[in-house]
Amino acid sequence: MNNTKDKPLAQNRKARYDYEIVETFEAGLVLKGTEIKSVRKGKINLQDGYISIYGGEAWLKNVHISPYEQGNIFNHDPLRDRKLLLHKREITKLINETKQSGMTIVPLKVYLVRGRAKVLIGLAKGKTKYDKRNSLKEQQAKRDIDRTLKNR
Repeated sequence: MNNTKDKPLAQNRKARYDYEIVETFEAGLVLKGTEIKSVRKGKINLQDGYISIYGGEAWLKNVHISPYEQGNIFNHDPLRDRKLLLHKREITKLINETKQSGMTIVPLKVYLVRGRAKVLIGLAKGKTKYDKRNSLKEQQAKRDIDRTLKNR
């Protein structure tokens, strides 16, 4: 049995650029009807998505799942809010951490585990412009080092 965590269906690369990820959590994703078929095809966009917690539940907001092509009247709203399945203690920890200034919760990637859609969410702290430039310089330096070691 192959592990599909290694092959994400969708990734939010911009989140790793804009935020410093402090901690990650794996959450189940509640989907309706034909949404899971679209997710399996990779028709999901996490770019502007975020997670908010209210009523003791975590909700994935502003994530676009394209309507399934073969679906008809059973297709759902592409931008509807979707419930995330987390343990109570994880939700409590997220609530306490986001009360601190500058902390937010962002979706990082979507993948399948035994046929079920999972979302890797990250507790994140916003980066400043200086931090973003610094991380780009570090990435470039690492690439240069790897390139020179490969050519030797």
